[in-house]
Amino acid sequence: MADKKRVLIVEDDENISMVEETYLEASGYDAVVVRDAEGAERELDKGGFDLILLDLMLPGKNGYDICCNIREKVDIPILMVTARTETVDKIRGFGAGADDYIAKPFDPAELVARVNANLRQNERAQKNASHQSDNAQDEIIIDDLRILTKSWKVYKGDREIKLTNREFELLKFMAVNSNIVFSKEQLFEKIWGYDYTGDSATVMVHINRIREKIEDDSKNPKILETVWGAGYRLNA
Repeated sequence: MADKKRVLIVEDDENISMVEETYLEASGYDAVVVRDAEGAERELDKGGFDLILLDLMLPGKNGYDICCNIREKVDIPILMVTARTETVDKIRGFGAGADDYIAKPFDPAELVARVNANLRQNERAQKNASHQSDNAQDEIIIDDLRILTKSWKVYKGDREIKLTNREFELLKFMAVNSNIVFSKEQLFEKIWGYDYTGDSATVMVHINRIREKIEDDSKNPKILETVWGAGYRLNA
């Protein structure tokens, strides 16, 4: 790579971090390893990173809290790397601001593929955000919800709602194509792309997280509706 992408590895297990660092650098990345939350904060304050690999089981601090703190500082892909693979853990991880989730033990080649896919997706998102067509709708209003498509902001009443890049892309896509039913597979293909190595169950997790942020009652959603046996629809 002419300009190497920089990856911050936050991992206290030396053997795992060495594998991650070795495979990423062999794939053309510049990898920096830290062992704890304090090290991550110091490196992030220096800036210049394109993606973070974050272990959830770090000593002394909850990995979800670390992810929330990181997300407040930077808007780059965060991949959680952990042995905790229950659905509730994934939901908590995405809710804390993670973009992807890879389970230990992992195939190093899959890890690199996930890093590649997340960086490509993030670049596409940034390109789409900065090259909106002149006739694009700047603001979409649904009841008390306002989606500002060009500034990538969402407000519920006067309160700004914090969404991750993927959550915003998913919400915006469905708002632009309101009242149309999309299957999980269609949404996955549109937002994550063909080259993404996850699966369409990721869509359900993100839909649930968006509902928790924009619905008055996330258990009885009025905006992001489930159409049983078909998929999801945004009602406008």
